[in-house]
Amino acid sequence: MISLVTAGESHGPAITAILAGVPAGLRIDLARVDRELARRQGGYGRGARQEIERDRVEVLAGVRKGLTTGAPLALFVRNRDSRLDELGELYAPRPGHADLAGHQATGAPIRDVLERASARETAARVAAGAVAKQLLESFGIGLASHVTAIGRVVSAERPFAGAPGSKAAAEDPVLRMRALNELADSSPVRCLSAEHSAAMCRAIDEARERGESLGGVFEVIAEGVPAGLGSYAEPARRLDALLAGAIMSIPAIKGVEIGEGFGAAGLPGGEVHDEILWDPASPVRAGGFVRRTNRAGGIEGGVTNGMPVVVRAAMKPIPTLGRPLASADIRTHEPVPASKERSDVCAVPAASIVGEAMVALVLAGSLLERLGSGHIDELRARFDLMLSRLRAEPGS
Repeated sequence: MISLVTAGESHGPAITAILAGVPAGLRIDLARVDRELARRQGGYGRGARQEIERDRVEVLAGVRKGLTTGAPLALFVRNRDSRLDELGELYAPRPGHADLAGHQATGAPIRDVLERASARETAARVAAGAVAKQLLESFGIGLASHVTAIGRVVSAERPFAGAPGSKAAAEDPVLRMRALNELADSSPVRCLSAEHSAAMCRAIDEARERGESLGGVFEVIAEGVPAGLGSYAEPARRLDALLAGAIMSIPAIKGVEIGEGFGAAGLPGGEVHDEILWDPASPVRAGGFVRRTNRAGGIEGGVTNGMPVVVRAAMKPIPTLGRPLASADIRTHEPVPASKERSDVCAVPAASIVGEAMVALVLAGSLLERLGSGHIDELRARFDLMLSRLRAEPGS
């Protein structure tokens, strides 16, 4: 029910998102969209490009007087560093980038490939994801993210040890996730552990001095997601498959896991599966069923089970290095150092914001698939009806 198409080049005039499927009547706070764009530009280890750009969204269609019209939204983010026609051609593809593979696929010059394959495109995704987050929050669903590893520095800190912020934040999924994001955003690398944040920053500094780059791992959490989204019957509609595909579409992401993920592969079943209990006092969105653990990451059989949805992604190091790797000239086939483009040393904190956006878009699409289209007020009424069915006693 939600579809996203982006357009634009890294050094072109703008990055554009066309977001279709958003119901009519949803109030859009553009200042919040701009804040999401600013979050994407932050993080220790970012390059000089972020000092040039000051991303702001312009809505060209789909919103009138602050409310969505039900038509596709056109979201426009201008590039201040717009100089595409001034940039020269490149002939030494970078290992790990789309340069050579994209050139071989299309025959297009490497410059054209890298301009589109650049992670600058994710500004459009974050703008669209910010709209999806506002849609989800109107149904009591909140999202947050944080970084768990950069290079060899790994933090075991997990947010569910205790709710950040006030008692209200602990009780309200939206407030809880906002508080978690505020805590993560207070770190230059978006890590919840101050000790590990400092170690990650040192690792980034050391990598910069060596002409290297670093990858890492981030986690996205969605709370307040009701049971029953997704499908166990149709492979293409399994929510875990949709989430994995969306996260893997982010540049430089090489691995995705939900819940325990790869860690579950080495454990016996009794230490992996979440036991089910009945508790009439449990959150309505779980239908009265609770689990002592959340190793499944909120999804069983491709369907949400009322527990928080937890997705982690592994990001490889940025391909542009201060000390370039070996490459070959595409014209002469002679050995040459790989091309150098202005780049980050580490973009894992920024990628976590893009991950939030992609999870928001998938969950919003799955929710609207369940509720249908129309005006936001109609959808809220259907949502309440869905929750009332979850509340009902077995067999009723």
